Amino acid sequence: MPLTKKIQKEDIIRCALSILLKENFDSLNARRLAKELSCSVQPIFYNFANMDDLKSVLFERIYNLYQMYMNEGSKEANSYKGMGMAYIKFAKDYPNFFRILFMGHTKCSPKSFIMNDSKGNDIIQKGMELTGFSFEEQKDFHVKVWIFTHGLATLVAMGTIQICEEEIEQLLQETVREMIVGRKSVIYGKCN
Repeated sequence: MPLTKKIQKEDIIRCALSILLKENFDSLNARRLAKELSCSVQPIFYNFANMDDLKSVLFERIYNLYQMYMNEGSKEANSYKGMGMAYIKFAKDYPNFFRILFMGHTKCSPKSFIMNDSKGNDIIQKGMELTGFSFEEQKDFHVKVWIFTHGLATLVAMGTIQICEEEIEQLLQETVREMIVGRKSVIYGKCN
């Protein structure tokens, strides 16, 4: 009798993530995974209570990868810019993972969407160091910066534009600088 291949939990997760690199969660089902793994659906449901359980693990893995990018960005000399660049780099390197995390339907306002991200407070703190704004002023300011950055990341993730890292960095830096000057003129009634 031939030995049967033992499918481990990590094998299932790796296979599912490889599917999600190109497709969305709707295309992921037990039969598809079993076919890709050359097994029955039994190992999948032995390791996961159901497909929602697996999808939850996958979402967490994708989010952890995103967090790694953001952590690296936060180590830059200008960590606020570094985190913006990391956000766009994640979109460029993993466009479908970016779509899964940031381009789905939500009922959140922009501010709550940002603050629901565990990096939200870190980003606000790093922004305060750059701008000198209070926490509440920085939250309001960051919503606008994030909308711009998210728009740029979305254009990159969707392949709508082709832009190199240096151009992204320059565009991000110049736009945020101009936004800071404009915001300070509104808050303090002067331009710096």
